[in-house]
Amino acid sequence: MAGRVRPGLSALISHPPKGCRSLGRGDSATCRTGEGSGFPAPGARTCERSRSERVLMGILRLGFVSTYLSQPLLDGFAMGASVTILTSQLKHLLGVRVPRHQGPGMVVSTWLSLLRGAGQANLCDVLTSATCLAVLLAAKELSDRCRHRLKVPLPTELLVIVAATLASHFGRLHERFGSSVAGDIPTGFVAPRLPDPGLMRRVVLDAVPLALVSSAFSVSLAEMFARSHGYSVRANQELLAVGCCNVLPAFFHCFATSAALSKSLVKTATGCHTQLSSVVSAAVVLLVLLVLAPLFRDLQRSVLACVIIVSLRGALRKAWDVPQLWRLSPADALVWVATAATCVLVSVEAGLLAGVLLSLLSLAGRTQRPRATLLAQIGDSGFYEDAAEFEGLVPEPGVHVFRFAGPLYYANKDFFLRSLYRLTGLDAGTAATTRKERGPEARVGEGDPVEGTDPGPASSTAARLVPPAAGFHAVVIDCAPLLFLDAAGVAALQNLRRDYRALGITLLLACCSPPVRDTLRRGGFLGDDTEDAAEEGQLFHSVHSAVQVARARHGEQAAADSTL
Repeated sequence: MAGRVRPGLSALISHPPKGCRSLGRGDSATCRTGEGSGFPAPGARTCERSRSERVLMGILRLGFVSTYLSQPLLDGFAMGASVTILTSQLKHLLGVRVPRHQGPGMVVSTWLSLLRGAGQANLCDVLTSATCLAVLLAAKELSDRCRHRLKVPLPTELLVIVAATLASHFGRLHERFGSSVAGDIPTGFVAPRLPDPGLMRRVVLDAVPLALVSSAFSVSLAEMFARSHGYSVRANQELLAVGCCNVLPAFFHCFATSAALSKSLVKTATGCHTQLSSVVSAAVVLLVLLVLAPLFRDLQRSVLACVIIVSLRGALRKAWDVPQLWRLSPADALVWVATAATCVLVSVEAGLLAGVLLSLLSLAGRTQRPRATLLAQIGDSGFYEDAAEFEGLVPEPGVHVFRFAGPLYYANKDFFLRSLYRLTGLDAGTAATTRKERGPEARVGEGDPVEGTDPGPASSTAARLVPPAAGFHAVVIDCAPLLFLDAAGVAALQNLRRDYRALGITLLLACCSPPVRDTLRRGGFLGDDTEDAAEEGQLFHSVHSAVQVARARHGEQAAADSTL
């Protein structure tokens, strides 16, 4: 039983500060009971709408959507959203009154208003904020350094809130210095009512990014603990479960439930195995809601702002990871910066949209310009590797082995051809067109193979047409990294084979996966003959076997030419 109670009490330490942070953010659900119960403000209504959207995502099996929210995108979004929250709390930190700004550019407008009103700052609130920030930050650093020795987290926020409330109450800071305080906090629950459908249109767009990000965070957190404890997670089931557990609280105007990394880590560290620990936490929170809430009446809002700002420390620290991310992947770093900057300069919703679009563009860009290299043989083995990356490799005389590390589709077919022409030193399309324009005497003889059949040995006439600068008689394409082909990719290979054939050069494909083979067969690359004979002459199971066949065919052709 201790394994259930101790995790519950450990997680409970963070509940009162979290509730006070919700109070400090303002525009939260009203907390009245009886007939005069108020409805939540649009901010809380957005949470209610997001929970219904998560249920809908689970029913529609949209769990895969979370995979498109990359970690750099989520980190950048967390950074931008944290700056937005920090900006909204600065007025409480300084004790100044500034107009409330909404819409695009809210952060910039708020900062300008704060700069104009900085001279009216309340000295009591400023001193209180400086003291609380110093205590909270020092305690957090100490807790991070000693977290392996602590069985339960330090209740720093709770102690600061209690001490600040006592100091404000007995020092009469509100009456003497005009310090802003929390005010009356009613006890009890809001009477259950149906959500107002009239507010749905106002918050539906704001709820979409909230639902997407919270769902992605919940699924990623579940997968992290699943790897640690050896079980599997289904994203759609997680979305449906989290959404359903929020249905009943929606009638009581509660905030939406989502994953919490800090409390999850605390429960794991204290030996939690079941959800019974949450019952212990909920029981004590119920006591706070019914009895202890009015005791926080004299709590200064600057203290709440300090608790909120310190809680953003982890998200704000992610900015230090950008240089390392840039060294690892400039594209991911660009997604991070663009998402965070758009969240700050425009809006949180626009930041998420910009991050998703830029991530998709980055993904498309990587497949559009993959790495293209020429391979050479590793000693006497049958293996081939990048000749530019490894020393001591032996290139096959007269045979170029080309590797295109990506799919071949409509967006990168031109890059595929340009890379091949650049590495081999021969623009087959231009050279074939030039040969064709020289007249019938320069064309391939009638004995050459027709399109879609085994090309066999190139004719002596075609062999004499190969430009001396080319220096090769065959090209082998390593298709192992070729994930897929589309119609444009198949057409590009067909045109490439036709141009090479006009120049007396053999084109062979190696290491094609079964899906790529099927696409080539359906696309007509193998001709009308669908038997294995057509594939044996053009497709090979290894690069080495394709090189050997190309070498043998060239030897047979050379012998035939010498006989003539």
